[in-house]
Amino acid sequence: MRYHVTKLIAAAGLALSMTAGAMAQDKPEILTSVPGLTFPFFVHMMNAMKAAVEAGGGTAIESDGQVSSPKQTADVEAAIARGVKGIIISPNEVDAMAPAINQAVEAGIPVVTVDRRVASVEGILAHVGADNVKGGEAQGNLIVSMFPDGATIVNLQGQSGASPAIDRNKGLHNVLDAAGEKYKIVFEQTAGFDRSKGLSVTEAALAGMQEPPQVIVAANDDMALGAMEAVKARNLSDIVIIGFDALPEALAQVRDGGLTATIEQFPGKQSATGVEILMNFIKDGTKPAEQVTLLTPVAVTKDNLEIGERMGEVK
Repeated sequence: MRYHVTKLIAAAGLALSMTAGAMAQDKPEILTSVPGLTFPFFVHMMNAMKAAVEAGGGTAIESDGQVSSPKQTADVEAAIARGVKGIIISPNEVDAMAPAINQAVEAGIPVVTVDRRVASVEGILAHVGADNVKGGEAQGNLIVSMFPDGATIVNLQGQSGASPAIDRNKGLHNVLDAAGEKYKIVFEQTAGFDRSKGLSVTEAALAGMQEPPQVIVAANDDMALGAMEAVKARNLSDIVIIGFDALPEALAQVRDGGLTATIEQFPGKQSATGVEILMNFIKDGTKPAEQVTLLTPVAVTKDNLEIGERMGEVK
């Protein structure tokens, strides 16, 4: 029944959209899939994937997961039925997407995961991502260096069930918990990687406090930018706000003082590296030397803005 529904979805054009030239028979078709193109981070990742596929002689089939694991699952199943030669995917939810990814592996289709690793599925060709634990630690280390005598902190966590959210939160706690009780997380709640939720959750947090926090740390830039709006509305300009992802808008705010910092995890490099591994395997069966490749995230402040992967897009 699920396969029948998937075919209907695909036929209606909801599951997959092909890029130009997708019918060329001499180019291997590659599914490029991200959790949702409503997020600027994943738009950048998708563009990098497609560019790398085309540079490698393939044709990209774009999948917008629409922040829905059933939708992304349908896209993967439709791609399997289509007979794509490879899949590069950033899963919406690692556990929910495991069955579809396993189905692709069992069908003999090489799969490379990017950003979010599905460790429960054996046979995935490779994973390329950022070390999100180290990224969270970079946030924590920045807080400790800025506030050596301690700080009160609001922690906006990412999407529940998403491995980057879990790992970034772990890294942040690794540093702050080890630094002692003088670093107090006074409010901690998920805002779903979403800007509007970052705004509303921060408003609720600030409304319930007698004294504003010294720091707001967010697991992505969208939430940090939402928090920034809540802080501005209350004229609380002294609060340090730290994001994650180094989006162009966030880099501009770091430059202009709206945000204190963001974390660069090099998503374009992740995507290009993942595609290179996939295309090399498709062409001649070459497997990567390491099954897991993790890039080390870096904190970006006014002092080192030039390392931002997307600084060229900042106006």
